[in-house]
Amino acid sequence: MIASIVETKELLQTVAASVIAGLGVTVFFSIAVYGATRFADLSRNERPAAATAAAALAGLALAGCIAAVVFGVIVMTNK
Repeated sequence: MIASIVETKELLQTVAASVIAGLGVTVFFSIAVYGATRFADLSRNERPAAATAAAALAGLALAGCIAAVVFGVIVMTNK
């Protein structure tokens, strides 16, 4: 039996997971930045309800970003 130098299946799974995680964290963080800037603009324009919604969006997106990073660290330390 010929030994396999590169485990292609595992390598492709790693590449796919890293691309998905990288894009996901980037999208979450960009939504958080968008929500924070909208919050600042809407607060300045004295629109408290819309500013609160933008702040909530920023908070949820930031929480999602942090959760993705924590999940990644947990997965890396369990292998």
